[in-house]
This record gives sequence, structure tokens and C-alpha cells, in this order.
Amino acid sequence: MNLKNFINKKNKKKQIFTPGPASLSLENLKSLEPCFGRGDKDYLKTENFVLNKLKRISGHDNIVRLQGSASLALEISILNFLNGNVLIINTGYYSDRLFYLANTAKKFYKNIKSIKYVPWNEIDLIDKKLNWIVSCYTETSTGMKLPIEEIYKLKKRCNAKLLLDATASIGLETKHYIADVIAYSSCKGLFGLTGASFIAYNKDPKNEIESFYLNLENHKNKSMTGPYHTIQSLFLILKNYDQFKFTVKVNKDKFLKQFGYLSPFKKKFQPLLCTYVNKKIETEFQNAILYLPRLKLPGSVLCHLGEVHLKKRSKGQILSKLKIL
Repeated sequence: MNLKNFINKKNKKKQIFTPGPASLSLENLKSLEPCFGRGDKDYLKTENFVLNKLKRISGHDNIVRLQGSASLALEISILNFLNGNVLIINTGYYSDRLFYLANTAKKFYKNIKSIKYVPWNEIDLIDKKLNWIVSCYTETSTGMKLPIEEIYKLKKRCNAKLLLDATASIGLETKHYIADVIAYSSCKGLFGLTGASFIAYNKDPKNEIESFYLNLENHKNKSMTGPYHTIQSLFLILKNYDQFKFTVKVNKDKFLKQFGYLSPFKKKFQPLLCTYVNKKIETEFQNAILYLPRLKLPGSVLCHLGEVHLKKRSKGQILSKLKIL
């Protein structure tokens, strides 16, 4: 069996409606080869391409790759960058995690003086000077995107710097460059394998962190094993990125056409990655994997990465057997 047929067979075994990893693409595997992160010229050429492409996607001057999930990248970002008075925007489960990480940083490293946790629909009331604002761009636990223009207005109004959790937005949404720091993983809107995360930023952090693994400088200097094969899995994806992103848009548009009347969110709050509807949705596929949000919701969050491997052949066919309970 050739590799293409192998991938198609694997994808037919499972229909996924989750926020990542995406369906398995031929391109994920074709770039994999034995490698060594230091001194391997072929690998370093691949890594340089991937990191430079990611910098262009987000619009930042610097990027560091980490071996670990987006939670690791967010914890390192919070520890190394945040100081003074911090505002965290409450969007759901993943902003709760940001709040927890910030409080842990405040407790052990003392760079953060105060933390305020404000519901997303109350940010128009905030106008005092802050040092940092922290927010999820797309919150998959609720299926909501916080409009980047509103975050930017808050940033300017409070004369603050901005840290964005871009895990569910990078590649799929725009204007990440308004943030001073963003953190994200390899396996959602970038369609790579799991195992890598990234921190993109413009100016180096000033906090002194007494930790080997949590000090950003050590990752920047590549002082430990990196996510080599995950980086390789992104190489051909990023070379043909628009073809893969096309599949997400096809599935999003078709889902909204079928079930959009059940979504409580207006267009500006709709992320490309996923959709929340206020009814429970099931599927007739026996091998389907539906997303189980980490918050208990009355409805369902459906994600649109299940046909990524089809590229331009995607027609949203996996949506055909979805039904409302």
C-alpha cells in the first residue's frame, strides 16, 4: 500500500469534529525523515523555512519553538513577559487557565503586581492604565471569537501591551500582529502534528526567571531537544497553506448554511475553526469523534478540521450525517 492510500484509509476510519489535531494529511508525513536538531543541515533548512513562514503569518520579529503544548508556551510567555498590572479577559475555560497561570506567576516570581479578571462583554468599561492585557483570540470551549478590533481598542485605551493565546486562531484569523506576544501550538489551525508550540514576539522579555525549562532564553538558544519531527510535519503544509485553509472555510460555510440559525453568535464573533450551536448535535457515523468542550454547555461546539487532508477536493461531505437531537 502506498503512502497516499494509507493516509486515505486512516482518515476514513475516523470522522473528526474536534479543534485539533486536524485530519491526517499526506504532507504531514512526506517531510518526515531521520534528523538531528544540531548540525543537521537539511533539518535546519526545514526549520528555518517553517519559523520564517510562521513569523510572516503572524507579523512578529522573533519566534521561538518549544517541545510541548500551547499551555507550555503560554506559561513561559506569562512568566517571562508579564509584569505590573495585568487584565485578563474572561472568555471561558481557556481564559480560566490563563488566569491560573498568571496567579501562579504572581505568587512565585513577584513580577506581576495585580491581576483583574473581567468578562469579555465588560471590556468597554475598562479605561485605566495597565501594563498587560491577556486574552484568548478564539475560545474553543464556547465556540466564540473575540473580535480583534475590540481587543486593540482596549489595548490603546489602557496604554498596555497585549499577550494573545492564538492557539485556535493562528493561520485562520487575521491581525495577530497587534499583539506584542502570541503563543500557539502546531496542531490546530496550522494542521501539523502535535508536540510543538511557538512564542512569537517583537521585543525580548526583561523578567529574570530562575528555571531552566521555563526560561525563554534557554529555548531561544535551543538548549534542549526540540520538536524536530513536528517541525518537519509543517514544512509541506506551510508551502501549500491556502489549500488546507480552504477546507476549513468550506466546512464552516456549509455548517452555517445547515445549522447557522442555531448559533447565538453574530458574524464578528464567529471563528473559522469552530461553531457553537444551542442544540446538541449527533452524527450517524459510528466512527465519528465529536468535540467535548471542557465547559458544560447546553449545546454543541463543532469544529471544521475534518477534511483538511482533501485540500481543494473538500466539499463538507462529513457534515451530511449530522443531526439535531
